Amino acid sequence: MATEVVEVEGHIIDSLILAKVLDAILDAGAEYRIVDVEIGRASTDTSRARIEVQGPEDVLATLITELQLHGANRVEDADARLEQSELDGVLPEGFYSTTNLATQVRLAGHWTDVENPEMDCAIVVRDDGPARTAPMHRVRAGDKVVVGLDGVRVQPMERPRGANPFEFMASEVSSEKPKELLVGEVAERIRLAKDAGRKVLAVCGPAVIHTGAGPDLARLVRGGWVDVLFAGNGFATHDIESNVLGTSLGVLLKEGRPVEHGHFNHLRVINEVRRRGSIAAAVEDGYIPGGVMYECVQRDVPFVLGGSVRDDGPLPDVYSDVVEAADAMRAFVPGVRVALMLASTLHAIATGNLLPAGVETFVVDINQAVVTKLADRGSHQALGIVTDAGLFLAILADQLCN
Repeated sequence: MATEVVEVEGHIIDSLILAKVLDAILDAGAEYRIVDVEIGRASTDTSRARIEVQGPEDVLATLITELQLHGANRVEDADARLEQSELDGVLPEGFYSTTNLATQVRLAGHWTDVENPEMDCAIVVRDDGPARTAPMHRVRAGDKVVVGLDGVRVQPMERPRGANPFEFMASEVSSEKPKELLVGEVAERIRLAKDAGRKVLAVCGPAVIHTGAGPDLARLVRGGWVDVLFAGNGFATHDIESNVLGTSLGVLLKEGRPVEHGHFNHLRVINEVRRRGSIAAAVEDGYIPGGVMYECVQRDVPFVLGGSVRDDGPLPDVYSDVVEAADAMRAFVPGVRVALMLASTLHAIATGNLLPAGVETFVVDINQAVVTKLADRGSHQALGIVTDAGLFLAILADQLCN
């Protein structure tokens, strides 16, 4: 049997962090003994607990990594161990795999923040700069990579204190929460982010256009409430189709009926944009008269369109290489405070993998299973709103733009 001592500190009682740590230990088949605990008395006081964990060595190795997800860190004074990568894109054996929580590493006796928290990455320490996360493909031969668990600690996510409309019916995902109240709270979070000089990210699926919500999202972009847009070929194509031909997937948005030969309307607009070379060029010469992509070009709002194997065309602005698409998305993550995931599964999960845990993330979809997937894949900060994305955007645009 092996033994480790871990410590967790913060608002660990009201955020249920201590309970989650103890549950994780028991679920893994290990045992624990609380060595020391200090409970804060006032609501602003933090608490601290030191816990001795005992179990088989192989179980303990995995368990300690899991406990770090809750902010329970090993009690030790060792510096982080560094090993050099031998090949481009290949990490040393036993590399430390990051979470999306704020992380620190101990170097030369001092704790230093790891830049750009992102899940499933390595921590690279360079002589000419700070420690930072790096996806596997960005690691180069000779890079110093953190290996093992020594000298690494993470900070747990704590439950916001005080009254909060999102505390109504405490589950993270529910179809029974009052939608207008939730949308109003999202609008307030966006205002606070903008007042603080932070960015708002919108991640959109084609259903935003199919439901007729394109004009509402365009209003938000035009009003300066959206700073970055992530989407795919389908979203941009149908946004352009709806503004050039009045249809989305060949269905008239104002009448709800299909038009003759409308099934290839999207191919027509893709072809015309490809003829002009880019979405921006199609806006500049008047081919695209309005819509979300139009407003992004007019307002200099950056967008990243990540492609997939099923794309028609695609549009010339679409990244067909998924690694390049993810890197392009990473470039716009710093500074994001609020992320809106709107009727998107593929791009929402991809974006969730890139976002630090501190980004307030709202997942809006009519399908509750889709809303749950993001949290299942590690984005535990995501809050699900089960509703039609079109209705959500209409209310949000009215609250922010009027």
